[in-house]
Amino acid sequence: MRYGVLGPLVVWADDGGAVPVPEAKVRALLAHLLLHDGGPISADRLVADLWGEAPPRRPLNALQAKVSQLRRVLGRDEVVHQAAGYRLRLAADDLDAHRFEQLARRARAAEDTQSKVTLLTDALALWRAAPYLDVSDAVFARGEIARLEELRLSVLEDQAEARLELGEHAAVAAELADLVERHPLRERLRMTQMRALYQSGRQSEALTCFQDLRCRLDRELGVAPGPEITGLHDAILRQEPRLALVRRDPRTNLPAAVTTLIGRQDAIDEVRSLVDAGSGDRAVTLVGPGGVGKTRLAVAAAQGLVPRYPDGVWLMEFAGVSQHATGEDIAERIIATLGLCDSAASTPEPVDNVGFLCTALKDKRPLLVLDNCEHVVEPVACVVAPLLAAAPDVRVLVTSHEALDIPGETVRPVPPLRVSDDPAEARDSAAVELFVQRAAAAVPGFALDEGNADAVVTICRRLDGIPLALELVAPRLRVLGLDELAARLDDRFTLPLGKSRGRPARQQTLRAMIDWSWELLSADERTVLSGLAVHPDGCTLPSATTVCVGLGVAADQVLGLVSRLVDRSLVVRDGQRFRLLESVAAYCLDRLRETGALDATRDLFVSCYLEVARNADKYLRGRQQPQYLRLLDTETVNLRRALDVAADGQALRLVNSLAWYWFLRGRFPEARRSLTNALARSGGARSDRATARAWLAGFALRSGMPAKPRIEIDDPVLLARMQWFVGSALGGPEGSLMVGSSLANTRAAGDRWGEAVALIDAGEHERALELFVELGDHWGRLRATRSQTTPHTGDHEAALRIAEDLGLWTEVVETLCCLGDDALDGDDRGEARKLYDRALHVSIEHSYARGESLAKAGLARIEP
Repeated sequence: MRYGVLGPLVVWADDGGAVPVPEAKVRALLAHLLLHDGGPISADRLVADLWGEAPPRRPLNALQAKVSQLRRVLGRDEVVHQAAGYRLRLAADDLDAHRFEQLARRARAAEDTQSKVTLLTDALALWRAAPYLDVSDAVFARGEIARLEELRLSVLEDQAEARLELGEHAAVAAELADLVERHPLRERLRMTQMRALYQSGRQSEALTCFQDLRCRLDRELGVAPGPEITGLHDAILRQEPRLALVRRDPRTNLPAAVTTLIGRQDAIDEVRSLVDAGSGDRAVTLVGPGGVGKTRLAVAAAQGLVPRYPDGVWLMEFAGVSQHATGEDIAERIIATLGLCDSAASTPEPVDNVGFLCTALKDKRPLLVLDNCEHVVEPVACVVAPLLAAAPDVRVLVTSHEALDIPGETVRPVPPLRVSDDPAEARDSAAVELFVQRAAAAVPGFALDEGNADAVVTICRRLDGIPLALELVAPRLRVLGLDELAARLDDRFTLPLGKSRGRPARQQTLRAMIDWSWELLSADERTVLSGLAVHPDGCTLPSATTVCVGLGVAADQVLGLVSRLVDRSLVVRDGQRFRLLESVAAYCLDRLRETGALDATRDLFVSCYLEVARNADKYLRGRQQPQYLRLLDTETVNLRRALDVAADGQALRLVNSLAWYWFLRGRFPEARRSLTNALARSGGARSDRATARAWLAGFALRSGMPAKPRIEIDDPVLLARMQWFVGSALGGPEGSLMVGSSLANTRAAGDRWGEAVALIDAGEHERALELFVELGDHWGRLRATRSQTTPHTGDHEAALRIAEDLGLWTEVVETLCCLGDDALDGDDRGEARKLYDRALHVSIEHSYARGESLAKAGLARIEP
């Protein structure tokens, strides 16, 4: 049995199913036993705590009756009676509160910040609600409840501080607001919030946070803030360098390793030598069946190569790309991942994404890791082949079931983990080591010894050494002995494997293991796993819940079901996201097709991400803009898949919700392509089609393409905003007239954001800046500041921090050039040179041609 007290009391059986515990007194008895961590409690103490001042006539008999009821639920041997009283059999990992504390301790001992964040996030995910919720009013539980609540707050503070080290300042600032409101006197929490606000370019709010704390402490406790937070306040006032923004290594987006890659060190070394920048192997493709570990090998090899590639090592995941994708689609994904400014508003852009990519990378030396390419081999080859020909220093590492078959490609098969034929050597094989490690994670205390070695070796051989198969079967040891597990495997492989017949033997092995895992799941667990499978890039718990509720699972059950799937190695926890391994996802999608449920499940997926996009769009014009920009960045793959499979009307609503995000991120080709495709479909509301046509006209005009600036929208606020979007791109007298109409209409509709953006093009920059500051719109502040005739240097520096925080690289370059101009006008030629040099470097890094011209023009002005 496993027990949950971090929320309502819950009991899970060994198979993961929930075990109901009827009757409030029995639940209180179980809670009391859990509070004592398996230690004994006297009968008198239990009676006093359970019945208080109104004990039954025969208290010991009444207690025995409740104990009997509990034993019928848990099993007679689980509740033990001894001289000292009653106790519950409880192993170290049986209680979620214990697991929470273990994860917190491991996190605090972790040296790697990303690993620390992952562990802390896993710990916090165990919380379902307030601890011991069923007995929250009981006197006997108050102390433990308070202890756990305090520990949770401490872990939240640890997590926030660690995320600041990873550069997640804007997200942390947004997420801490509610927590600080509920715990306004916690100085450590306030300090973290102040740092997050300051590093998000919100210095005044960071100082206001301190002043609020000082007033509350004086009013409620009559004390002053402590020396540590007072020192932070003074450092913010002085803008000390030690508070400068901490950023992650900008040269890579590779995920941090969570576990050791067993048995692959020789392969890692070999792959690194093949793709090393000094070797002749320009493209290396790792091929092998699903579940063999190609992705983990590629990522592990690439992590050691980051210092060798000055232009970065970048992972691009193609599992979520439609099998109908073209080379242009593949190039577009690569361009977006690299952050290349292919679509700056003021620069005519090439229509050919592949050509632009080749031009942008011709003088650069990156390593591109293209993962899960088996279903898009042809379009990937159509991009990689010309890229290698045009850019001599680019290296590409590919994972796929088959080779690209292009010039300059080296193919490296990835075999399963070896199990030696020699019995003595077999015990030391990598497959055995992996199985033992995963078994120990499932059954604490499990170890290889003389008594079980033969059975372990037999299991590893039977599973062909396939890592995923080993990881799927190891959790079965919670309910089966080793010998029984080995016997079940023999039975498993004597059964017909259905559609897996005709596949290579190792693929049949993997299919059999996933089949077995599927058959052992409850109906709700299968439903949740299927709901997760339609997310090509994993999902957060809220998104998983939305889809699974649509499939008939109760919302409050989803977290527990997902947790059980994680325990079974069918789902992988990745920070705050849940992912399915490629082979498991493919299996689940096959199951959905077989039952005819795939379309309905994908409809729920589309509806979920339509709501994500629509909700985010509301916040992209205010204080939470950075948070929602990052949210949409994270969900890009899922949003693109949603567009691929959306019905006609859904597609129009989705592109309209994403259009402003595409504009802020400078993804004009993606916007034009997606809007055009959505409009090419039949159906959809007239208003949605009119809105999409207006967005498309504005994007086309900004890209130097002809467009009809006709706007036929009934909603007054949306009409005025689209008049600005199209008019500001159109320019000339007609554009000015349209912007003037926009300004009048926004004022009539009371739309302050629309008024502010129209004021910029109307020349009223100061008023526009006032409105954007009031609204908290970071992009608006940037545009208004840069549009001012004589902005102060301090305004530019604040704008620069915002632009860097948002990742708006065209704005970063142009702001740096404005600062350079200010320095040159003040006759500080050294400072001006540094600013123009930095602008030139960023422009080259992101292939922003106009920025290069601006920076070079500034440098030319410095020359005597």
